[in-house]
Amino acid sequence: MAAPVVERLEARVSELAGAPAQLERPKDSSHGDFATSVALRTAKAAGRAPRALAAELVERLLALDEVESADVAGPGFVNVRLADPFFVAALGEMGEGYGGSWAAQPERVQVEMVSANPTGPIVVSAGRNGAFGDCVARLLSFGGHTVEREYYYNDAGAQIDRFRASVEALRRGEPVPEDGYRGDYVAQLATEEGDPVPRMLASIEQTMERFRIHFDGWSLQSELERRLGEFLPRLDTYERDGALWARSSAYGDEQDWVLVRSPDKGGAPTYRAADVVYLVDKLERGFDRAIYVLGADHHATARWYAAIARMLGYDADRVEVLLYQFVHLTSAGESAKASKRAGNVVFLDELMDEIGVDAARWYLVNRGPDQTIDIDLDLASEKSAKNPVYYVQYAHARIAAILRNAGASPELVLSQHKLVGEEKELIKRLSDFPVTVREAADRRGPQLIPAYAIRLADEFHRFYHECRVLGDPAEEFRLALCRATQRVIARCLDLVGVEAPDRM
Repeated sequence: MAAPVVERLEARVSELAGAPAQLERPKDSSHGDFATSVALRTAKAAGRAPRALAAELVERLLALDEVESADVAGPGFVNVRLADPFFVAALGEMGEGYGGSWAAQPERVQVEMVSANPTGPIVVSAGRNGAFGDCVARLLSFGGHTVEREYYYNDAGAQIDRFRASVEALRRGEPVPEDGYRGDYVAQLATEEGDPVPRMLASIEQTMERFRIHFDGWSLQSELERRLGEFLPRLDTYERDGALWARSSAYGDEQDWVLVRSPDKGGAPTYRAADVVYLVDKLERGFDRAIYVLGADHHATARWYAAIARMLGYDADRVEVLLYQFVHLTSAGESAKASKRAGNVVFLDELMDEIGVDAARWYLVNRGPDQTIDIDLDLASEKSAKNPVYYVQYAHARIAAILRNAGASPELVLSQHKLVGEEKELIKRLSDFPVTVREAADRRGPQLIPAYAIRLADEFHRFYHECRVLGDPAEEFRLALCRATQRVIARCLDLVGVEAPDRM
């Protein structure tokens, strides 16, 4: 796919400057459409005064058809104002798929996320795991990578045993064991026959589908552990205190880890041992990149995975661990009450019941993964411009109404006219999208998309209030601008798992 028009202009400016130049948007648009500091950065090496270099660059820029005017500012900045044909050309490139398919070397990527044990419904913190991981998957897919989502869960072991024992106790009319599981969902499972684990897993899958996450695969810890014997001979291990240890500290980890417990502690494999099998299983299935999404309290696991890869001769860069912080819910300025069904947590289904799927998806990714998220349930439930997800969706619905009233065809022919400031500013904001979406994918930072969508909605509302669309001599051009804006807003919403309504 051809580079976006702004990137092509940046390449042309770099050519004229004889050095890499970055075009940046001035905070005050009266200073120009773009600015570059390339003269300041290269003056010392060239042995020239920055303003003199900047003046020479201005002369060269003025020869470009895309440039309306340029001038030197301050100690050597160059401000550039672009001609109308540049904006028309930029808008003409904003069709279906705009901003996507940038991957020069597409990869086959697996994103493993949520992976909560099937001992209870998905809680809100695990919902952030899913929202974060799914948005990363959507971004990578939009960039041209092939992405699969997987859920890994422990279907055996102490926690599962306690869960089953809790359900069985209630079936017998006995109290739940002290270390067991409690809550309305346990009591409900006790009224049903059969193993509660598959039922709980089916409930989790239903919640995930409701949350707009579809898993391509489900991986069981018990099945992976059976293959441990295949890999132990390939690992750098030693025995100590009757246990089998991995010498992971020799491969970049901060410590060694127990793989198989000593006989006096049961002699069973640890979850670190299952990690070994699962990592190799991922890479041997042909994934170029294995992405794990884990809570911030799993920071040690990131080093462990990299150590396993090195120990077994794999490229550690193929393994990626994304960590995220916790979620706090507030209502009326106070911490939200715990779930009535669980007693000490809030389930994701309850959050979706309270604020809707769209708001839940938006609010669980609108902050960087390294930041704790505070969700104001009152604001998230509001149907007004105060609620950012509603505000962005309303911009999409407003454009849909304009296009309906115009009877506009899906593809609009651009016409030339003298552009006004609001049209230019909206096109410039739209031209930021390809760079923003790539940065969000590269940084694994989906929070950049909601932030951009709000700015784009702001720009559209300013355009709408200042520029008449229907019945104006510039109607054809402005309808095309509305269509492009609608497409980019819809793409932003889809990348964070939010619907783009045509009516509100």
